[in-house]
Amino acid sequence: MAAMPDSGISELVRMWIGGWVVSRGSSDPIDEPWGWTIDVGQPKHVARHVLPEPSEADVRKIVASTSAPRTWLKLFAEEQAVLPWVGPGWRSDIAGFLMTCPLVPERTEVPAGYTLTRWTRGGVSRVLVRTREGHFAARGQIAHAGSHVVVDQVETAAENRRKGLGGLVMRTLQNTAYEAGARTGVLVGTPDGRALYSALGWTAHSPMTSLWYEPSADVS
Repeated sequence: MAAMPDSGISELVRMWIGGWVVSRGSSDPIDEPWGWTIDVGQPKHVARHVLPEPSEADVRKIVASTSAPRTWLKLFAEEQAVLPWVGPGWRSDIAGFLMTCPLVPERTEVPAGYTLTRWTRGGVSRVLVRTREGHFAARGQIAHAGSHVVVDQVETAAENRRKGLGGLVMRTLQNTAYEAGARTGVLVGTPDGRALYSALGWTAHSPMTSLWYEPSADVS
């Protein structure tokens, strides 16, 4: 198995956002003294500030200058450590974990009753799994960024979970990446996804706290 590069958290986060912006079609990251700012340009995700090694002073400065609702903070630290720094109006999203994996050839087998389609366009490879009737079952995508890829938007329909489809999607994406010349995978996974990724050879490097600014009481 290929060895992982000896990279610090800041470098791994840089690799992650380098692929994430391709996957989501957002702006190029803007370098900041504390990390990066990315313009996402969606009603519920206007922009994000990414801090690989957040300090209280930097977070408080960003918070004090934030007035646009749906501005996000991605802080690579435990939630209990950074929540006291943000104050009212900031809401917690699902926690994340920064993970990496050395890519190797993967064997994939589509379970009976399902079909798999994959395609690549604009630097992003996608996998779609459907039922025999054509219903959505699972999906995922990777953004190609040189010698590494970033895995993004992996999900399985509730009625199709525990049938190996998440593993099928991930192995197909990892194999696609390897065939394209990438040797390292990077992602930020949820607590629910962490067990799957760990079973597939992914290693967690840092927690990520995800917060967004919504000063009103209604966050729907």
